[in-house]
Amino acid sequence: MILRNSIFSMIALLAIACNGDDAIDDQGVPVSKYPTLSGKSPLIVAHRGASGYLPEHTIASYTKAIELGADFIEPDLVMTSDGVLVVRHEPMLSGTTNVADVLAFASKKTTKDIDGAMVEDWFVSDFTLAEIKQLKAKQAFSERSQQFNNLYEIPTFAEVIALAKEKSAQLGRTIGIYPETKHPAYHEALNLKISDKLLEELTAAGWNNESSPVYVQSFEVSNLQYIRSKSTVKIIQLLSCYDVALNGDLIFDVPTGETVSYGKPYDWHLQGDTRDYSFFTTDAGLDFVKTYANGVGPWKPFIISYKGTDANNDGIADDLNADGKINDADKEAIAPSNLITKAHTRGLQVHAYTFRNEGRRLLSNYHNNPILEYQAFYNLGLDGLFTDFTDTAVMAK
Repeated sequence: MILRNSIFSMIALLAIACNGDDAIDDQGVPVSKYPTLSGKSPLIVAHRGASGYLPEHTIASYTKAIELGADFIEPDLVMTSDGVLVVRHEPMLSGTTNVADVLAFASKKTTKDIDGAMVEDWFVSDFTLAEIKQLKAKQAFSERSQQFNNLYEIPTFAEVIALAKEKSAQLGRTIGIYPETKHPAYHEALNLKISDKLLEELTAAGWNNESSPVYVQSFEVSNLQYIRSKSTVKIIQLLSCYDVALNGDLIFDVPTGETVSYGKPYDWHLQGDTRDYSFFTTDAGLDFVKTYANGVGPWKPFIISYKGTDANNDGIADDLNADGKINDADKEAIAPSNLITKAHTRGLQVHAYTFRNEGRRLLSNYHNNPILEYQAFYNLGLDGLFTDFTDTAVMAK
């Protein structure tokens, strides 16, 4: 388990960084007021675009995120049956598109094994690009505005790259892309070579090198190692866990029948490797990451975890704010881990996910103010973050 730094805890959680722009060094380069690895301001990555406002992974959503100040936009990549990279959060379609309403595609609903869980849905890998283009995107979160549903088509990866280049030229600042290869082992089993296709697209864009405004991310390991063997593009190893215990410990054991990749890289599971994502928080794990990646991308509790109160000893966190629901607002942040420090010691960046504005997703320490959460992480030296609300992340700096 990651060590806790109790002395720094209250400073990181309660201090509010001074407002204003970063300082400028004698070369005219902005210098961060936060202890990032590079000394530059933390990167703001638009998680699925401006997904807090518009349906995720659409050109409209990416465009809005860029307008709000994103440094990078994040396209999650899946593949069609005819081998085209399109942008969706998962291989499944029903949660983010109107596919269930299209009678012509009713027969395509099926059940597939996604990282150890049997899932019934419509799958991108059963659709051609022409069929995907008949669908429209919808907002994935019910508490967010649904007024923009069924307006935007599903973009290809090439279209997202073109947008980033177009907006970079228009705005006079570089807009990067942060693609994630979704479920590589699943795609490879279907003979859909997702890593090769990614590299092919980056090469066509002139962005298949370390100096390009590109980070490639994945929860699996083998495909990132493969990409490193073929390219110098920047790579981030994502880290996940299944849940957080009442005392703040991270839980990596996944119940039978649920998605194995919540607790460990699925390619390792297929290989019989028993290590889970906690390995990457150890000295040996970070040294291992250094052999193929430029950093790690942990879920937020890897850095600042949280505990619940269980006064009645029923094993469930109490509803402290008495709103009839138990969620993050009823939890309390605990002392930060030393993951950022350990990673920085090895020259590894740390990019955390996912920052969101809704009150139910904010720990009680942040008093329903997302700015306080951002600043707690900024003060620890976080090098970048994924956010559904780009404007809030920018404002917090």
